Amino acid sequence: MRWRLICDDNVHASFGLAADEVLTRRVGLGKSVPVLRLYSYKNYCALVGRFQDVHSELNLDYCKQSALSINRRPTGGGAIFMGENQLGVAMCIPGKDDDTYGRARELMARFSEGIISGLNALGVAAQFRRKNDIEVDGRKIAGLGIFRDSSGGLLFHSSILVDMDIAMMLKVLNTPFEKISDKEVATVAERITTVCREGKRRIAISEMRVKISEGYQKVFNISFEKDDFSLEEKEEIADLEKEKYLRQDWVFQTPHVKDSVGMAKLKTEKGLLDIRLTLAGQQIKALFIRGDFFAAENAVADLEGSFRWHSSNQQKIEDTLNKVYTLRKNELSSLPLEALKKAVNQALQRAKILERKQASEPYGCFVTPGGNAHV
Repeated sequence: MRWRLICDDNVHASFGLAADEVLTRRVGLGKSVPVLRLYSYKNYCALVGRFQDVHSELNLDYCKQSALSINRRPTGGGAIFMGENQLGVAMCIPGKDDDTYGRARELMARFSEGIISGLNALGVAAQFRRKNDIEVDGRKIAGLGIFRDSSGGLLFHSSILVDMDIAMMLKVLNTPFEKISDKEVATVAERITTVCREGKRRIAISEMRVKISEGYQKVFNISFEKDDFSLEEKEEIADLEKEKYLRQDWVFQTPHVKDSVGMAKLKTEKGLLDIRLTLAGQQIKALFIRGDFFAAENAVADLEGSFRWHSSNQQKIEDTLNKVYTLRKNELSSLPLEALKKAVNQALQRAKILERKQASEPYGCFVTPGGNAHV
């Protein structure tokens, strides 16, 4: 089967997102064969997930000072920092009746196989893990998202960290850290990785494109025809930019529930535990574990990654901690499990207290669908 392959660089955020949605719609309507689009954004932009709050996720003052574009993806997932050193992947295919969001993880695991094949060809031992990540030994190297258009078309999104300015990323994305120091940069550097780092050499976006397209050819048994946007597609993209992705009420939608951050410090016989936990409603959005204990960095990263968008139910938290410790017993032996359970619970309770306080305060205004509503 022959697919279209579209490659473009230095695109603006509004154009890039509108282009993916237009292609998905046209594929769903049968106006185009499936498309694989491999592109990079103009330095720099910050893109939040479909159901995220821009104010919670991004340092808007820094983004404004640095003239960074801000926008909202149609796909779910977390906020990402994109530029010329990150490869955007959009796969637009016809959907099936059973391609529902209830199968999102299964679909993302399948669609990510082309990326994984391409990374493996570069000597990067990547694998699909958790809810929507591609990782290398517990460190995230690519994020994934999925969107089903009303036409029936499916959009699979991914952002591959070919390289990354971590210090700048931390200035753009809000984190539970009080300040961004060399220590915080080093901490995050051990939680994520890049293709250049894993490949131990400089890898160009052009080389990455070749490997990813070859990966999809191999996994899906397809061939590509290099293509560009048709005149009709360009007109539709321009219209969608104007109607949606250049509108403030799309980008700055406000959710009904604010994020809240809880912190806890606990001295143990093995060292100090310093926990930062971000709570979004009933979900733990992020967990950071720091301190002066000794443990394998990749094991701690694996532990933290297990709590991305995790239930705040106490039993489920304990079950996850027990599971990771069973798998990583030797690497985490100097990080006391019971002390960690206690510290995470303390941070969670403090986040809940803050959440209740925020709920009792005036919070914006009631809005209607089509305005600033978060739907």
